[in-house]
Amino acid sequence: MNIASSRLALMFAAVALSTATFAGEADFTVTDATVRAVPPGTPTSLAFMTIRNDGAADRKLVKADSPVAKTVELHNHINDNGVMRMRQVKEIEIKAKGQAELKTGSYHVMLIDLKQTLKEGDSVPITLIFDDGSRKKIDVPVKKAQAMMPMGGEMDHSKMKH
Repeated sequence: MNIASSRLALMFAAVALSTATFAGEADFTVTDATVRAVPPGTPTSLAFMTIRNDGAADRKLVKADSPVAKTVELHNHINDNGVMRMRQVKEIEIKAKGQAELKTGSYHVMLIDLKQTLKEGDSVPITLIFDDGSRKKIDVPVKKAQAMMPMGGEMDHSKMKH
């Protein structure tokens, strides 16, 4: 193999790799993403969103990351003998051609040990990481809790222990 054909093979490999990475990210669509605005000094906030899996295979959200928090965890609310409790989960399943709703009283992303106050109008970068290694980077608008409140009200997370 000469130098020209080696370079051509390397170029094709680079194109294939970049296409595979893009396709992995393109399999997910995120809508209705919001992060809760918090008063100064509040150590945690929450992110909600709908993640649609447009791919042909079931996937799992296994991690999230954001530069605005020291720790980012996936959480769910569970009913423990009539008491709603928040628990960290290892993953959130998203069926092929289906979606996962991260919402109040259910799955959500916890932003723990915030490095800054999150004010309405800010935008928070969050990277979602899936079990196939793909990543989806999103910029999530910060909104007041009242603006995010679904029918039936919202739980107060300020007194919950993690």
